[in-house]
Amino acid sequence: MPRIKVNNIELYYELSGPETAPVLVLSNGILMGTDSWAFQKAVLEQHLRVLVYDCRGMWQSDHPEGPYSMQMHADDLARLLDGLEIESAHIAGISYGAEISMVFALSYPQKTKSLIIIDGVSEIHPLLRAQTYPWLMAAELGDPELLLKTSYHLNFSEAWIRANQAFIDASVERYAQLDMKALTWLMKAFYELDITDQLSKINAPTLVIAGEEDLIKGREYAKIIAKQISSSELVTIPGSGHALCLEKPAVLNTLLLGFVTKNA
Repeated sequence: MPRIKVNNIELYYELSGPETAPVLVLSNGILMGTDSWAFQKAVLEQHLRVLVYDCRGMWQSDHPEGPYSMQMHADDLARLLDGLEIESAHIAGISYGAEISMVFALSYPQKTKSLIIIDGVSEIHPLLRAQTYPWLMAAELGDPELLLKTSYHLNFSEAWIRANQAFIDASVERYAQLDMKALTWLMKAFYELDITDQLSKINAPTLVIAGEEDLIKGREYAKIIAKQISSSELVTIPGSGHALCLEKPAVLNTLLLGFVTKNA
């Protein structure tokens, strides 16, 4: 398992693809691991140098005592790139990873060749807080079944759920492997996010992507972000819920590869 020490912790990472190709970083959603990018890696690593990793508190990386912050995650990513001798990269992420990516672009513009925001937010409205607060309660109770039951209907479209019930059912076992204490620190870091008024400072070419049926971080938030970043493009993907990388992998892969190639 490749791990590298950054800021007094070790991060797990996977780096694949042609060594001379542009580097694309993919940062995870809050309940995701590096394996959640399997559909992206299989295609993109044929053309790009793809870096996936678990941020602090996630899966195979260290889970130090909290509190955590988005700035802390961005600083960890910067040191990860330094450790891998990557001067700059195309920075992408989904949901929690999208928010890390925006903070990274603000803090490390010289390391950001382009920015891709997938189902992310720059501020948290009351409905989003109410929708996700049961996840924090489930984590505090250490209850993986409650975590699943309060999250999957928000993360996936109804059509995808109907077609993938076995995956949903198996997720209880997967969630049972989560470090619930670390998840509480990740959730609390998310609730501190409020960067809309800073986004106009981002000059990197930016692609903002939203699932048309995303019930928690959908088009409303994507429009806010795209309006603030003058160098941005906004794309809405029909028929997709929040977990775009799983629901519409072919469409997402095309967007990622096209945008990175255009801005390489």
